[in-house]
Amino acid sequence: MTKETEFLWYIPNHVTPGHRGDDPAGDHNSLETLTRQALAMEEHGWKGALIGTGWGRPDTFTVATALAARTTRFEPLIAIRPGYWRPVQFATAAATLDHLSGGRVRINIVSGQDRLAAYGDSEADQAQRYARTREFMRLVRRLWTEEDVTHAGEHFRATHATVVPRPHLRDGRPHPPLYFGGASEAAERVAATEADVQLFWGEPLDGIAERIDRLRTLSRTLDRDLPPLQFGLRITTLIRPTREEAWADAEAKVAQMARADGAGWHDHREMVATGQQRLLDLQDRGEVLDENLYTTPGRFGGGGAATTWLVGSAEDVARSLRRYRDLGVTQFILSDTPYLAELRRQGEQLLPLLRG
Repeated sequence: MTKETEFLWYIPNHVTPGHRGDDPAGDHNSLETLTRQALAMEEHGWKGALIGTGWGRPDTFTVATALAARTTRFEPLIAIRPGYWRPVQFATAAATLDHLSGGRVRINIVSGQDRLAAYGDSEADQAQRYARTREFMRLVRRLWTEEDVTHAGEHFRATHATVVPRPHLRDGRPHPPLYFGGASEAAERVAATEADVQLFWGEPLDGIAERIDRLRTLSRTLDRDLPPLQFGLRITTLIRPTREEAWADAEAKVAQMARADGAGWHDHREMVATGQQRLLDLQDRGEVLDENLYTTPGRFGGGGAATTWLVGSAEDVARSLRRYRDLGVTQFILSDTPYLAELRRQGEQLLPLLRG
C-alpha cells in the first residue's frame, strides 16, 4: 500500500436522516443521493470515503458495490465485521468487487461491540472476539494471496480454498488494504500484527504520538511479518473563512446539540469502548486542547469521530493536520455536516493546503 498522504471523506450509511446535523432529507440514503456525494468526492479531490457499518444500517458492502459501479475513481473504505461475515465468503466477495472496480476496494475491520445476537453472533467476550478478528484477518489475507488454502483454526476452517477472481494488482498493492481501529490492549495487539492501517479517533497530538510509539514497539515485539504498520486519523473538521466564524459556528452547533439532548449524535453510547472513553475523558483536560481540538461536543452527545472536532480557518485546520502527519499519520478520514456541502467546501479550501 502507498505511503503517500491520502484524504478520504465519510458516508454515514444510516436509515434515519439528520445524522450528526446533516440535512434531514428523506432521500438521504437513496442511491441517487449517495452517488451524488461519491461523484462530488471525485470532483473535489477526495480519494474515497469510509462507509459506516452496524446492525440496523443498510448493508455496507451492498452500498459500496453500488457506488463503485456508479463512479470511476471513488474508493470505498468498506467497514465490515467478523461474525457478520465468514472469512472465505468475505474474501471472495471483496476480491470480486476489487476485480470489477479495478482495485478500488479498501476494508475497515470493525471488532467493537454491536447488537451481535441480532445477526446470530454470540462472541461477546472481548478477548475471544479479538482473537477471532486476528484469525479472520490472517486467513483473509492468505485467501487473497495464496491458492489451495487449508486452515484449521480456533474459530474458522477452510479446505483447499482458492478465491477467484483474484484481487486486482495495482501499484504494488497485493490486495485490498485492511484498516483497523480499537484502543484496548487486545485491539492494539491485533493491529500490530495484522492491520495495514491503524485508525485513530481525534485525540491530542501527545496521545497519538504515544500510541504510534507503542504500536511500533508492539510490531517489533510480536514479530510482525507484514510491511510496516501505517496510521490514520478519523476526525471531524469544521472550517470557515475565518477562525472567529469557525468557533462561532462550532459553539452554535454544540448549543443546538445540547438543546436537542444529542438527538442524531448518540451513535457510540450504547456500549462505550476503550477508544470512546479515551475521547470522553479529554473533557477533564479542557474544552480546547493543542491549538484547536474542541472536546465539548462529546459532553453533549458527540460520539466516535464526532466527539472531538478540529475547528478554525482552513489554514488553522491544515496546520493541525500537518502536525499529525509529522507524527506518522498518512491516512486522513475527515467529515463535517451537511456532508455534501462540506465535502465540497473542504475539498476546495482545505485539501489544496494539505497537498501544497
